[in-house]
Amino acid sequence: MAIRELKVCLLGDTGVGKSSIVCRFVQDHFDHNISPTIGASFLTKTVSCGNELHKFLIWDTAGQERFHSLAPMYYRGSAAAVIVYDITKLDSFQMLKKWVKELKEHGPEDIVVAIAGNKTDLGDIREVPTKEAKDFAESIAAIFMETSARNAVNIEELFQKVSRQIPPLENTDADSHESFKLTQQPPPSSKRCC
Repeated sequence: MAIRELKVCLLGDTGVGKSSIVCRFVQDHFDHNISPTIGASFLTKTVSCGNELHKFLIWDTAGQERFHSLAPMYYRGSAAAVIVYDITKLDSFQMLKKWVKELKEHGPEDIVVAIAGNKTDLGDIREVPTKEAKDFAESIAAIFMETSARNAVNIEELFQKVSRQIPPLENTDADSHESFKLTQQPPPSSKRCC
């Protein structure tokens, strides 16, 4: 089974739970005292998708405004971007829309976009209605899922959906490969002219 390496970046405001989502997905662990990411952190995980194995090269970017200018370095060449907002913070959802706009303008043309509304375990203090976020995701043809890194809700499913949205590698026929034959050159002649 072929292994494809796929770059995936996580974008979103500071404190929305990007690192917690990655930590839950890769290590199945949740840390209540996780520190804010500085710059970006990098983790990998391989998932199976049909006849392929997708090795996700996950870039978890810092959400602080001072690191925003670094983001293009991480989403450039990405197969997918997961943009995260906190369902309890309306401003994080507004920020998500800016990320989407930036990705559309500067990101790869065929990038798979997923929107994750994190912290569903805090549903009693929700500020972002599910329908509003879902409608927005549909309007930009993005994957939408509400998650809880703390309770391990929809984390695996989110990445599985991303994996399934990535177009499979084309099956190449043997005929389509251009081939050429290496032939041995005759040894240089030892005869001298004139």
